[in-house]
Amino acid sequence: MKFERSISGFARAKNVIPGGVNSSVRAFKAVGGSPVFMKSGAGATITDIDDNEFIDYVLSWGPLILGHAHPAVVKAIQNAAARGSSFGTPTEAESELAELIVAMVPSVERVRFTSSGTEATMNAIRLARGYTRRERIIKFAGCYHGAADAFLIAAGSSALTLGVPNSPGIPKSTASETIVVPYNDPAALAAAFEQYGNEIAGVIIEPYVGNMGLVLPEDGYLQHVRDLCTQHRAVLIFDEVMTGFRVARGGVQERTGIMPDLTTLGKVIGGGLPVGAFGGRAEIMNYLTPEGPVFHAGTLSGNPLAMAAGIATLKFVRDDNTLYDRLEVLTRLLADGLHEIFSKHGVPHTTAYAGSMFGFFFADEPVRNLEVAMKSDTSLYAKYFHAMLERGVYLAPSQFEAGFVSSAHTTRDVERTLAAADASLSEIRARVGTA
Repeated sequence: MKFERSISGFARAKNVIPGGVNSSVRAFKAVGGSPVFMKSGAGATITDIDDNEFIDYVLSWGPLILGHAHPAVVKAIQNAAARGSSFGTPTEAESELAELIVAMVPSVERVRFTSSGTEATMNAIRLARGYTRRERIIKFAGCYHGAADAFLIAAGSSALTLGVPNSPGIPKSTASETIVVPYNDPAALAAAFEQYGNEIAGVIIEPYVGNMGLVLPEDGYLQHVRDLCTQHRAVLIFDEVMTGFRVARGGVQERTGIMPDLTTLGKVIGGGLPVGAFGGRAEIMNYLTPEGPVFHAGTLSGNPLAMAAGIATLKFVRDDNTLYDRLEVLTRLLADGLHEIFSKHGVPHTTAYAGSMFGFFFADEPVRNLEVAMKSDTSLYAKYFHAMLERGVYLAPSQFEAGFVSSAHTTRDVERTLAAADASLSEIRARVGTA
């Protein structure tokens, strides 16, 4: 494949945008080379400005559960735009989308909209602090909850990819209120509560971690987190921005039966448009202004276009009774197929999937936390990424990200992807052998 126009596009962007990108992971720093500039998407594929087409497993980092440019979503956005793009007043669309969320997410009784997942999580911890009148927050190493100061401490996603999990610019006073413990380590969490129990306002966790690659909780771990929060009267926040409506209609909490006090959402609920939300028990949510003392506002919160796209997406999700069964079967085929191919080529690895999310690490032991994830062979991943790109498969440009399948993907797409993986690893082995 040729990428001349993308290379030129990147040079142009760097003249006016720091690093040439508006979200750090897009810069390809973790895999090398120049980022690919896209111009369109349809179903399971995206097309770049050089007219190369790719099977897409990034899907805008998760939102596009129905694939690119789904007709119902496109029509909803067009109709909403014709009525006006923003009012700064309440609309009935906000209530309709909120009703859909409340009906499908088990723990959510009330919900507020924001313009991004970062806004959702930062407002959720503010609410937890206001509700409990405590200040400390526990997060988990490798979990990423957006770009707010309180979260960029041992963070995942692009902060991890760039090797700056403790970002300059975060005051020591802010960092001192965030307690970081390893994921999947019950003893470490218990020790944190033992030391700081009456100071901890809340615990925020990706129940299935998608921002250091896909890492699933070990048996009993999420229940352990829930029990400690209940015991110490701390607010448990499930960050389901990525997993919400991805692994089940009701997210991880539906799959596990473990209920958080607050939930943050984003991605799928906006159908590909900028959106976020946080919700939970009415008792806690009623602490928000104007009913309570904890401030929340946003000029574009509940934006009509995002609401319309979200309503169209969630109605489709609600009404398709076999959607999640089909997605899980397809995702399992992909993950199991990759496992077989990696094994065939003697590549140390671990794979995982849940619902329509999947992930793999080039690591020689099971990945249960950030420490093990960081031992992955990122050099091999970079080679594999570019080999797959050349064969028309677009993966995340980082070892430390989950992948996604949509309703638009087919078994044929999976077969083509597995064939590309086999050919890519054969090419990489041949290059090593002749080096």
